[in-house]
Amino acid sequence: MSKRDFYKSLWFLLGKLNTILNVATWGTAVQSTTYGASWYAQNALDGLSYTFTHTTWQTDPWWKLDLMKMYSVNRVTITNRYDCCETRINGAEIRIGNVSSDVFSNPVCAVVSTIPAGATYSYSCHGMEGRYVTVNIPGTSMVLTLCEVGVYVIFPGNLATGRNVTQSSTIGSWITEQAIDFNPGFKQPSSTCSSTNVQTNPWWSVDLSYIYRVSRVVITNRLDCCPERINGAEIRIGNSLENNGNNNPICAVISSIPAGVSSTYTCNDMEGRYVNLIIPGDSKYLTLCEVEVYGEGPLLKKTFLKMKLKSSSSLSEPAVRICSFQLQSALVERGFFDVTLQWSQPPEQEVLRKEVAPAQCAVRKR
Repeated sequence: MSKRDFYKSLWFLLGKLNTILNVATWGTAVQSTTYGASWYAQNALDGLSYTFTHTTWQTDPWWKLDLMKMYSVNRVTITNRYDCCETRINGAEIRIGNVSSDVFSNPVCAVVSTIPAGATYSYSCHGMEGRYVTVNIPGTSMVLTLCEVGVYVIFPGNLATGRNVTQSSTIGSWITEQAIDFNPGFKQPSSTCSSTNVQTNPWWSVDLSYIYRVSRVVITNRLDCCPERINGAEIRIGNSLENNGNNNPICAVISSIPAGVSSTYTCNDMEGRYVNLIIPGDSKYLTLCEVEVYGEGPLLKKTFLKMKLKSSSSLSEPAVRICSFQLQSALVERGFFDVTLQWSQPPEQEVLRKEVAPAQCAVRKR
């Protein structure tokens, strides 16, 4: 399965609903001490049932996951080792917060009483916010060993999810869809961020399929390097595909975004189907690690058009078909596919001239 096919399958499953994803593997883990040569902190994120983390015997051992940015955590799962020593997890505290230097100062989500050998238990954290997830065991002469840790986060109502996206060019594996894959790409940006080649006026666009009132757009910048490449990017929102949508009205201009930061831009309910980012100028790259679009809709609109049809036949049912075919063809060319046509008033025929007086077609876009 190609990467593009994978994303299409993922989006089909996610749909438009709130999405819950395990983001643990997007971060990096450390622990207070490491026992032996292969009991690393990252073993709790490798998805394998036969590799474990293991501290030495010590006072207050801990394991810490840096998610690289703050999330609202729905729940944390812990899988205990299967081979022995299942009681070593007893009394472990799960903490979530934004303090890195003192792992014990972050709030407690839950306390693990016991987990059977090889079992996975889930602990609800009710949307606690934090960048760091810590598992620690209070006490002296303790050891902490973990098989797997999962951190599940709710992503609410991102309108960009599963939509068709395009960009002016693509460098290597930095394909367009990676800007809407939820993953901010801090560890491996080439497989989780989008990027154009160096060019004049690079752009990226998402088609929301329908018209929405866009309240805000959230942009996540890359962490590894080159944060200045987002400087000067324009966020444009509208319904026109002229110049690939880059002539639509401007919501905001991005002055700068620090490396690895997600910045929010308020668009005050601008109406539009297309959301574009473009950097004007020569020899520019456009790199996006995540684009989120939030708003209300889709909007239903009724549009009245006057059409003059030349026909010697009746303007009843055949005229409706003629109007429907011509108008729908024109709208499809402009990206509108879900259209219902109806007469707002019956058409009139000028019999002597064999021409139809201007009649009105009502178009309802859904």
